[in-house]
Amino acid sequence: MAAIFPILLVLVTSFSLSQATPTNSRLFREYIGAEGKGVRFSDVPVNPNIEIHYILSFAIDYNTSSSNPSPTNGYFSVYWDTDNLTPSAVSSFKAHHGNVKVAMSLGGDTINGQFVYFNPKSINSWVSNAIHSISDIASNYSLDGIDIDYEHFSTDPDTFAECIGRLIFYLKQQRIVSFASIAPYDNATVQPHYLALWKKYGHLIDYVNFQFYAYPKGTSVSQFLKYFEIQDSNYGGGKVLVSFGTDESGGLSPQNGFFDACISLRRINKLHGIFIWSADDSKKDGFPYEKRSQNFLANSK
Repeated sequence: MAAIFPILLVLVTSFSLSQATPTNSRLFREYIGAEGKGVRFSDVPVNPNIEIHYILSFAIDYNTSSSNPSPTNGYFSVYWDTDNLTPSAVSSFKAHHGNVKVAMSLGGDTINGQFVYFNPKSINSWVSNAIHSISDIASNYSLDGIDIDYEHFSTDPDTFAECIGRLIFYLKQQRIVSFASIAPYDNATVQPHYLALWKKYGHLIDYVNFQFYAYPKGTSVSQFLKYFEIQDSNYGGGKVLVSFGTDESGGLSPQNGFFDACISLRRINKLHGIFIWSADDSKKDGFPYEKRSQNFLANSK
């Protein structure tokens, strides 16, 4: 894979990929498979009148063959629920629902109770390994996109930006994936890494899955709208999606006015879509907020 890099560096400096520009806000996204709760694609709701992305969680560049998981410098393996979310399940789901795309998320928070760190040995070696391993997973699972959800870092923001930016560029330029998203949240350690990536490679990133559920519980509608305004400015020109969790996380919940906030954003053409963490947590209740979110988006004007 070493021969990739002279070509890749030339492409990065001489070729620009346009950011996707959806013409409406009818996009619903949800993470699935991270918690081993047996959720299947046949369980989740699909409104045929919107675009839907289910995001397999997670692919991780860690080795767990021992009791002490260790980073593998870009060699990604699948750690979502492979008993239920199989390659054939993805293909069947997409074949039955033409408005559905399936992506995978890279990184995540923990594995076996330990933090997952972004920890490359070098930019070139990490990108080379990541291109190879992620391309294999994307091909095997017939995936449409990737999401970046690292939350812990053993390197500086510029290195993160170069590694992830070059990876996204190659995967999109080679049509291995058709879209890419990032999943930052408001944290003094996390945010600088994503802002560095956005500053240099934001034109390659189609969606910002901002984790608004990482804000405190009891967030009000007015507070939520202020948080959105701040992050919309941070990721200027990007499509910042609003979000909530169906676990015990914080932020603005559907019960406390989330959809009122969505109406306010829709009025000023700032509602670019909704995403939820996560299908695993929603399964026990029958996905009521997924259905409500999808119906809300389908009725957007």
